[in-house]
Amino acid sequence: MQVYDEPGNKICAYTPNLQSVDLSSNLLEGPIPTEISLSLFRLRLGGNLLNGTVSFRSYGSLTKLTYLELEDNSLTGEIPPELGLCRNLALLNLAQNGLTGVLPVQLGNLANLQVLYLQKNKLVGVIPHQFTQLHSLQRMNFSSNSIGGSIPASISKLQSLTNLDLRHNNLSGPIPISIRTLNLLFELQLGNNQLSGDVPAMPSSLQIALNLSNNFFGGPIPVSLSGLIALEVLDLSNNKFSGVIPNFLTEMAGLTQLVLSNNQLSGDIPKFKQYVTVVTDGNKGLNKATHVSTATAGSKHSKGLSIGMVIAVAFVSGFILSFMIVKIIPSLNYSWDRTKFEWIINDGIHKPSFHFSKAMKEVHRQANILLKSEFYTYYQASMPWGMNYCIKKLYWTSKTLSLVSPEKFSQEVKLLNQLSKSNIMIPDAYALTVKGALLIYECPQHGTLFDLLHGSDENVLTWEIRYNIAVSVSKGLAHLHGFYDSTSAPVVLLCLSTRSIFMRSLSEPLIGDVELTKVIDPSKSLGTLSVVAGAVGYVPPEYAFTMRVTKSGNIFSFGTILLELLTGKQAVNEGIELVKWVKDKVEHDQLEEILDPRVRSTSVENHQQMWSMFKISMLCVSISPRERPDAEELQTMLLDVVPQFSS
Repeated sequence: MQVYDEPGNKICAYTPNLQSVDLSSNLLEGPIPTEISLSLFRLRLGGNLLNGTVSFRSYGSLTKLTYLELEDNSLTGEIPPELGLCRNLALLNLAQNGLTGVLPVQLGNLANLQVLYLQKNKLVGVIPHQFTQLHSLQRMNFSSNSIGGSIPASISKLQSLTNLDLRHNNLSGPIPISIRTLNLLFELQLGNNQLSGDVPAMPSSLQIALNLSNNFFGGPIPVSLSGLIALEVLDLSNNKFSGVIPNFLTEMAGLTQLVLSNNQLSGDIPKFKQYVTVVTDGNKGLNKATHVSTATAGSKHSKGLSIGMVIAVAFVSGFILSFMIVKIIPSLNYSWDRTKFEWIINDGIHKPSFHFSKAMKEVHRQANILLKSEFYTYYQASMPWGMNYCIKKLYWTSKTLSLVSPEKFSQEVKLLNQLSKSNIMIPDAYALTVKGALLIYECPQHGTLFDLLHGSDENVLTWEIRYNIAVSVSKGLAHLHGFYDSTSAPVVLLCLSTRSIFMRSLSEPLIGDVELTKVIDPSKSLGTLSVVAGAVGYVPPEYAFTMRVTKSGNIFSFGTILLELLTGKQAVNEGIELVKWVKDKVEHDQLEEILDPRVRSTSVENHQQMWSMFKISMLCVSISPRERPDAEELQTMLLDVVPQFSS
């Protein structure tokens, strides 16, 4: 068996010899096995009851290990320096454990590392200068440890860094001047340390937050902060800043939260925009009460307003502002009034990053349209701090939308959250209006499977990646068809194609447009189901005379996707459907022209595996629905294509 994924279940045993293991959020106990499969590229064991040390027997042989996620357990001991031998690591998450010792300098050898999460442990020592060799690093979080020393001046070498969180440590000395050269940095968290000296010029890219609270900074609030025009949250509380509150703070267009409590400020409080929350408690020299205050700041170390609360308040403030814009400024032509906005997935990542009013503007710009169909329009919404979202707009007035009740729609969308972590694309949030609905998703890193397969001849997907995609999509389809959860009704997709499979990563495809089954009634369409399903080349022949989607119809569509993976060709080429083209080649005994020559010649073993998957694809695209396998049988057959993964 190649992929094992059972998050959220009470599994208390470890299953070896897999390429991808996801046993997160269970009740696993005991130590992590020292021997793991050398073919692993992902190991997810976060959110369990695991203890002991992080100790694998053959670090140097784990050449394929790309994602190692062991967060939120009870692991102890030191971070093994040998992890530096896992040169393919892109994500290392050891947060929220009881790890001790220093940061191993050997982690600086991980040239492909993009995310490093070590927060909430018991780490000491200093930040090794070797870490500044991690040129691919985008997110670094060492918060809530006991790390001392200074911030290395060479941190400027981390030119890919977007989020840096060093809160709640023992860092001292000045912030290096070179930090201003981090031109992609969106968030800088340095609160609750022992930093001092002058506050240097900051990267103008800062937008999510700049937190310098609970340190030893003094003097006037530096005028260099005026360049942070997009910054939303600025926390300078619990320092020794003196002088007046400068007027330039009122002109920072993006600011929604300003925390200045417990300093030595004096004079008048300038007038800020109505939506900006300003907290100034604990400054005896100020002449009047806070303009807008939502909290009272207390002592330096115990009652300061946390930046987590600040971000939450900032989000709410932005949401209220979006309502003001929609209600008060009709010239912007917003028709999405009386909007109900609600989060579905509560993971604490997207809430601070999503700006509702910004998204509302994006869905009124034709240039942001990614995809349009009879039922919906996909827009891309780029948040100011770098996160990209896909927003799907649906209209209640469409003749094919049977679910005219917003309340019922809300219930159905929330139920989709039960399918999370099953290779199914679940909305992060939704908004309901009198005219329609918006579904908000995090934009997949690699677009759609169609983009990956047919977008460029320069980056050809390997056979291993294609096979992994096939297995993962079959798994998602089996989940939808109810083979893994007998408590919920099966979900039959209206359409399945390479354009509706979104690629979060090269190894993580997500089946999209799942909610359309709950919203669209094909019987209300003016055309046949072939027209409604819409994706030419994927529609099974029986849909030409029926108005009912079926599980076997989904299998036919999946068979077409398998053929795309095998041939490298689109579902329709020069007016000829791929299924027909392949069957013609088989009929004329031209088999060697079928497989994609860019991958079939990589090895004899790959060639044989491709032919095994080809036989499965032909079963899926059988004319008779009865001859097609169901989703559970399909996944079993695919796993048997590579025998070592099915053991």
